[in-house]
Formats: sequence, C-alpha cells, structure tokens
Amino acid sequence: MSEIAKAVQQMNARKSVKKTSRWRLVLRNFDYYLLLIPGLLFLLLFKYAPMYGVVIAFQDYNIFDGITGSKWVGFEQFSKLVHSEEFAQVFTNTLLISVYKIVLLFPIPIIITLFLNEIRFTAFKRSIQTIIYMPHFLSWVIISGLFMTILSPSDGLVNTVIGWFGGDPITFFMDNRFFRSVVVFTAGWKEIGWNAIVFIAALAGIDQEQYEAASIDGAGRLRKMWNISLPGILPTIILMFILRIGMVLDAGTEQILTMYNPTVYDSGDVIGTFVYRMGLGKMDYSFSTAVGLFNSIVGFILVISGNWISKKTLNRGIW
Repeated sequence: MSEIAKAVQQMNARKSVKKTSRWRLVLRNFDYYLLLIPGLLFLLLFKYAPMYGVVIAFQDYNIFDGITGSKWVGFEQFSKLVHSEEFAQVFTNTLLISVYKIVLLFPIPIIITLFLNEIRFTAFKRSIQTIIYMPHFLSWVIISGLFMTILSPSDGLVNTVIGWFGGDPITFFMDNRFFRSVVVFTAGWKEIGWNAIVFIAALAGIDQEQYEAASIDGAGRLRKMWNISLPGILPTIILMFILRIGMVLDAGTEQILTMYNPTVYDSGDVIGTFVYRMGLGKMDYSFSTAVGLFNSIVGFILVISGNWISKKTLNRGIW
C-alpha cells in the first residue's frame, strides 16, 4: 500500500472516531441537549421566521394583496430613504442621542462598581445596590409621568427652584434645546444601576488573593482599583462596549415614544420612532421596513467592526 493510501486511510479512521465520540457525547448528555429545544424553537419562531417579512422592504406593500401579491419595486424604498430630508434629520438625532448615552452613561456603572467594591460595610453596600437597581423595574410610562411632573413649567420642582433664583420657567419636554438632555438623563437614572450588575458579577470572579498581596505591598485602595479591579473586569467592559456600539442606532424608542411630541421632532425623532410613525401612522409599511433593515445592517456592521478593532488593539473580542 502506498504512503498516500495509508495517509487517506488514517484520515478516514480519525474522522470516524471523531464522529463516534461526538455521538457518544450527545448520548451521554442527552438531557442537556433536550433542554436546548425550547430555546431553539423560540429563536426559530420569533427571531428567524419573521425575517421573511424583510421582503416587504423591496415591495410596494399593500395589506390587502399581502406579501405574495404586492408589487416588487427593488431598491426603490432605499432610494427614497437616502434622498429623504426627514430621514437625514432622524438619523442625526439617533446618532447624537446614542453617542451622548455612550460617552456620558457607559462609564458611570463601571465607576459605581469600582467604588461599591471598596465598601466593607455589607449592609450599607447592599442598600446602595438595591436603591440604584430599583428604577430599572419601572416602566417608561411611569418614569415619563414622574419626570413630567418634576419638570413641569407650572409647578414642577425644578422650575420652582429656577424661579427662586429669578429664572424663567423652562418647558423641558417642548424645547428642542433641552429635550435630548432630558432623554439622556432619564435613561441614566433608570438604567445605570442595572447595568452595573454585569460589572459587579465580573468583579466577583477576581481572585481575592490579589488584593491581599497588594495590601502587603502597601497598595492603597485607588491603586488596587486601577491595577486589579479595572483589569479584572476589562474583558466584560469590552464585551459590553462592543454590544453597545452595535445598538448605536437604537437610541431608546420606547423611552422617546412616551416623552416626545411634534414640537421636539427636530431634536428627538429617532429611527425607531420614525419607523413607528411611518409604518403605523402613515401605513407606509414598505418604507418603514426598509428603514428597519437599514438599521439592522448598520448595527451588524458596527458589531463586526468593533470586535475586529478590539482584537487588533487589545487582543480581546467577543469571538
């Protein structure tokens, strides 16, 4: 038998052994694979199956004709999207609000986590954690009503204080100069504590002997935070940052829908609310689907790009 034939035979034998070992692994852990079925069915039914509706973006969709009977128009909706002045403003608003949220809000949960880790009084530490987590469990409808009351131009707490110093009342929810600030602030108030949970969990995985060794070497608390805690949660920070970049075109649709009105469309109308207004308000389903598809493609590209840059610069990534 030639050397080539022997090599082919050995390769086939190795493949056969691998297949056998894989099936043995599946049979040995059959109950675990069985538990995967509900999750996989959920993904198929509610995530992948609805993707068929993306074809609406390439049609002049009519609800009475359905997907199969509507006229195919190719990239006409995307051409309409590119040349739409209204979408240009919406796209700008989305980017600005998302960038503000990333720059101003993303670092805060990390800082909170680092300082909470230095609190030695357990009861006080848990109380602080509970207080900052609580707003997450309130719906945006409740939070919007709460802040509309606090920021009311007639009898709101903030405008009352402004009046004490001789200032004029500010209509925060009807003034384009302040609306984005209100959106960013309320988003931070609601989610900062909840976002800190991920980093707190990452901190729990750091070997405590590192802190003990640093104490023996005379390191202070700030030095421990900078040299132990922060590097320890750096992979988690990178992961969360890449995922956040992927959602840069999701500026908080539910939040803004409960807060904005036509007077602040110039500063507060984002892609999500624009799709809502065009799809349900004007029943332009094809155009709104094209906008949504554009949003998804850009998000996908940003996640891939962010992961590539992270691996090139920091040698860390999601995959």
